[in-house]
Amino acid sequence: MAKANQQQKPPQPYHMMGSEDTLDHLDSGERGLSPEEASGRLEKHGPNMLEEGQKTGFWGKLLEQLKSVMIIVLIAAAGISIALGEYIDGIVILVVVGVIVALGLIQESKAEAALEALQEMSSPHANVRRGGETKNIESADLVPGDIVLLESGDVVPADLRLIKASSLQIDESALTGESLPVDKQTEPLDEEDLVVGDRVNLGYMSSIVSGGRGEGVVIATGMNTEVGGIAGHLNEDSREKTPLQKRLDQMGKYLTVLAIGAAAALFVIGWLQGRDLLEMFMTTISVAVSAIPEGLPAVVTIILAVGVKRMAGRKAIIRKLPAIETLGSTQVICSDKTGTLTQNRMTVQRYFVNGQSVDVSGDSDHPDKQDEQSEDGLQADTGNENAKSVFTQVLSLCNDAELNSADDDNDEQDGENKENRDIGDPTDIGLARFAAELGSPRKELEQQYPREGEIPFDSTRKLMTTAHKIHDDGYRLMVKGAPDVLLERCTKIHGDAVEEMTDEHREQIREANKEMADDALRVLAFAYRESGELPDESDPEKFESELIFLGLVGMIDPPRENAVEAVRVAREAGIRPIMITGDHGSTAAAIARQLDILQGDDEVLTGAELDKISDEEFEQNVDHYSVYARVSPEHKVRIVKAWKKKGKVVAMTGDGVNDAPALKASDIGVGMGISGTDAAKNASKMVLTDDNFGTIVVAVEEGRKVFSNIRKSIQFLLSANFSQVTTIFVATSIGWSILTPIQILWINLVDTLPGLALGMEKSEGDEMKKKPRKPDQSVFADGLGIRILYQGALQALLVLAVFAWGIYQYSSEEAISMAFIALGAIQLTHAYNARSATGSVFKLGFFSNKYLNWAVLVSGALLLGISIPEFMHPFFGLVPLGLSQWAIALAAAIAIIPLVEFIKFFIRASDKKAARENEQEEKQAA
Repeated sequence: MAKANQQQKPPQPYHMMGSEDTLDHLDSGERGLSPEEASGRLEKHGPNMLEEGQKTGFWGKLLEQLKSVMIIVLIAAAGISIALGEYIDGIVILVVVGVIVALGLIQESKAEAALEALQEMSSPHANVRRGGETKNIESADLVPGDIVLLESGDVVPADLRLIKASSLQIDESALTGESLPVDKQTEPLDEEDLVVGDRVNLGYMSSIVSGGRGEGVVIATGMNTEVGGIAGHLNEDSREKTPLQKRLDQMGKYLTVLAIGAAAALFVIGWLQGRDLLEMFMTTISVAVSAIPEGLPAVVTIILAVGVKRMAGRKAIIRKLPAIETLGSTQVICSDKTGTLTQNRMTVQRYFVNGQSVDVSGDSDHPDKQDEQSEDGLQADTGNENAKSVFTQVLSLCNDAELNSADDDNDEQDGENKENRDIGDPTDIGLARFAAELGSPRKELEQQYPREGEIPFDSTRKLMTTAHKIHDDGYRLMVKGAPDVLLERCTKIHGDAVEEMTDEHREQIREANKEMADDALRVLAFAYRESGELPDESDPEKFESELIFLGLVGMIDPPRENAVEAVRVAREAGIRPIMITGDHGSTAAAIARQLDILQGDDEVLTGAELDKISDEEFEQNVDHYSVYARVSPEHKVRIVKAWKKKGKVVAMTGDGVNDAPALKASDIGVGMGISGTDAAKNASKMVLTDDNFGTIVVAVEEGRKVFSNIRKSIQFLLSANFSQVTTIFVATSIGWSILTPIQILWINLVDTLPGLALGMEKSEGDEMKKKPRKPDQSVFADGLGIRILYQGALQALLVLAVFAWGIYQYSSEEAISMAFIALGAIQLTHAYNARSATGSVFKLGFFSNKYLNWAVLVSGALLLGISIPEFMHPFFGLVPLGLSQWAIALAAAIAIIPLVEFIKFFIRASDKKAARENEQEEKQAA
């Protein structure tokens, strides 16, 4: 276990302190710490590692599985059965319990892997300067005050205050969610309350150096780093039960009360009647067994497992069985923007050349596609080149991207085929792809006009310059950068021809820049000049002046093509989509409007603004905000918890380390399989293999379908159990001895297969047109309880009628056998009634669910297997029956279908009448 980092708190935040002040505070210098001082600090602060949270061992996980009320009830029933000598009953129940527990343990086997993934993200080694010498050490040995040297490709090994930066860019997308690498600087910042992404003079553990080089002094290690703070959130035990688990536990409590109450009442009735107490005790056990649907937990687990398999085929991997049902209850989806709602690919939306602004909207078949180049490439003579020719040339060559994807028009590169991914800064990749679309392919131009000099991008200059041998008598310098900076360095403009830059030109360019910026586009400007010598990096002013202006480009990370439709379907299904991103507010708002996430009076809230709002005020007004920008990991967790405080079932999507705490805090965390970090995946309950927001909507639909089928199974099994309880209770109350515990257990076993087959029922097609279920809604809501009662009562009435007929026409032994066969057969035919809550089985078709047909055949064989062979009769208390007795029992089984159909007809008629009345009321109100 790492020791806590106890270094003295700085007088002000490190990002506000100068480099020298930071070094002084940490008792360090540019030569770094001495080996002796570093060793002492390592002993004091502990290794630069993330602490592992307390893991639950096998026995702890087993105990969690056994805490379920249904499991406890089943174990109790098994114990009582064995104690009374009913060993078959007890063994069967214990086998069911064993299957349920084993499936649960398998699904939980990877639940504690998030911290291990975070550990793997830490850089194993770091280059440091100690005692004036550069050394390569294990990152675990870093201490506050160490001087770390950074180069392109390095993983930042600890949190740093940067003291040197040369064109330094760090990719912090996994930590902040911002899609672009951050240009780093060393100057102190003025504002105190800055979010992580705005502290541009700091480097953070686990982020990646994407360009340039620099040096930084370690200001925090281990659990005190930003990533360490995330690890702390992941260590917190947040095992909340899913809505399905809560409902099943609630139902288990109801059944327990029912079983105990009915058994106690029967025992009292039998005692008052003067019946044998041992006989009455066996009767009460019969009631207890009949009240417990032994197969229900297994049926629910298997239905969920089948749903998991089906979802895997639709590009959604479910890591925990109940998660698929939780998705069906989802009321709010908090989604990361970059790579989830958007393509995670900077794309040119608009460009301005020769006084004209052209909106391309990502259309690779745009009519302005370059026609002017010859087969040998762009013309080298400036006099023969139009503005757009030079413009696309600069886009392509003043660029460090390497395009490798075979299909330039493919919006989403294959996440598994990493060797074909484009390499470089996302902005450069977008520019190079756009230049290729306009007829200036980068690879061909580089071969013809190789780069022979450059002045790298610098966050102070905000410019980048490359030099190419295009003319025999010199070089063409190509420049790109911030529009305001570059425009000040231009003295000419290339329109129909090269001419002097006028105030009118400048005003037109500034207006075009403003229009793009107002639409939340990232704007870059491009220029060039001819030079007789190669540029010198030490004297950029000399070469980046008297430039010829070419044009502007506006870029954005566009929405995924199917995200708009996915958001529409989500809203229609009563789900509130929320965007949470590390990007700036204007960019986030623009994307949110395109996606229709931002509607009407919906507001955008930044992380800095959120910090100024109390928890109580935020929880009260959280439904006002649809977009959150420039947020930190703590903000994401706060947003998720605020929605949960309002009683909502919250799904959170994300791909970065920064998303992991919120993924774990949400009811259903959805990680990205392609772009997602291991930390995000392991903190999630579901992982999308295509990183597609639209797949979440598919998952929600599947979740609703699964829960609908679970309700059908519950309705079928509990109506069967209620019919058994009612049959025994009524029969015993009037002095009849009817079904025994072993007979009831066998019928419950026969019921299990049809109950499972109902979980394979096809969708009724209206799942995404209904509002989400409320998390506190009872499992018996929406008429399920009523259906269980009336259908169970009808079954009991038929069984009692058969038993009564047997008592008065035949012997009591024959009557018991007739009642047993009738009860079993009734429940098999009733499975067809349970296929729809109100729909007619004749409309659905008796044979459209092949799984149910096979289940009924197999269960029927199990029923006949003990009813016909006489050698089985002694084990189950049965006697042989004649054809007329069989006919009466089977006639009762068939009768359950028209009886339920009759009631369904009136329910449908009532629903239609209510719908018409509501429609008339709405018209009158309008």
